Amino acid sequence: MSDLYPLALRLEGRSVLVVGGGAVATRRVPALLAAGAVVRLVSPALTPALRGLADAGRLDWVRRPFTEDDLDGVWLVQVAVDDPDAAARVSTAAEQRRIFCVRADDRHAASAWTPAVARHGAVTVAVLAGGEPRRAVAVRDRIASLLATDEATVPDEVKGTVALVGGGPGDPELITVKGRRLLAAADVVVADRLAPGLLLDELRADVELVDVAKLPYGPAAQQEEINRILVERAKAGLFVVRLKGGDPYVFGRGGEEVLACAEAGVPVTVVPGVTSAISVPAAAGVPVTHRRVAHEFTVLSGHIGPEHPDSLVDWSALARMRGTLVILMGLKNLPAITAALLAHGRAAATPAAIIQEGTTDQQRSVHGTLADLPALAKSFDPPAIVVIGDVVDVLAP
Repeated sequence: MSDLYPLALRLEGRSVLVVGGGAVATRRVPALLAAGAVVRLVSPALTPALRGLADAGRLDWVRRPFTEDDLDGVWLVQVAVDDPDAAARVSTAAEQRRIFCVRADDRHAASAWTPAVARHGAVTVAVLAGGEPRRAVAVRDRIASLLATDEATVPDEVKGTVALVGGGPGDPELITVKGRRLLAAADVVVADRLAPGLLLDELRADVELVDVAKLPYGPAAQQEEINRILVERAKAGLFVVRLKGGDPYVFGRGGEEVLACAEAGVPVTVVPGVTSAISVPAAAGVPVTHRRVAHEFTVLSGHIGPEHPDSLVDWSALARMRGTLVILMGLKNLPAITAALLAHGRAAATPAAIIQEGTTDQQRSVHGTLADLPALAKSFDPPAIVVIGDVVDVLAP
């Protein structure tokens, strides 16, 4: 076989025909849509995922077998059917019209191949391996792992901006791919106490690390100082990553930091993170919802007690709910929180759990009841999450 000629296609606004509505088409169509192609899909039936795209108007579904007229005005054809004879009819008709055709059933009979692709921001890497898909995927995966932490994949436009990055609940592998890529490109990292520590060990030697847990201020003044650092470093032309535990907007004061940057004219990118409110219970075997026992869950901050004048929580309403309660930052006030829920009618025997340092190698947890929580909490230290509800016992042995 002669060497292939690699080429990138600009498909925006151009018609692409997909023949077949099964699993292969389900994998290929999203990339075509992301490239801006006008997708016409010809097939008697569709997978639920493709049907959803058709119902949303994102592609044109022609509900019948292929005919040669389907090639009118088409720039590219993707044949995604298992029947070799049907695929050959499509590719033969495309060849006669000088339209490149990709075939899922027989790449050697096709006039074009789809490579194994890795995407990281504006960088796209396509790998071909002489007709050996497994080798192409293996090489692609190695390249993707390098790109995930390579600052070269981040555009120069980030200079003078701030990224609020959710680092996840503690396990360094639970940061998002985008978050890790931006972290690798940072000039300055402003890190929370709960940010995954192993991620900081991967920073370049020239990166300025600001550990906000060591700032010598009270909570309010400390936040003002964090805001000042973000703005000051960005205005100096540096790329600043504010690395937070969990998600920036779930009790992470991300909203305050975005407002401070906006007021100073500093652009901000927000990278959502895996919130500990859901992931830590999951890591401990507790689903926060379950079809048979909990149709809703509520996440609340326990950093101030129920009787505190600044509390915004309606404890009587929470006590009446049948769903799951997930309490963050609540260990210190757990006796008062438990008393409030019991006083407003939540059953003392409601299953409950405390999970400390979830998703890390120091994770430990205990199950009990709502009434048990104050006593159980005495043997735990922050960071810990409290879960109250029938879901606690759903997966219990």
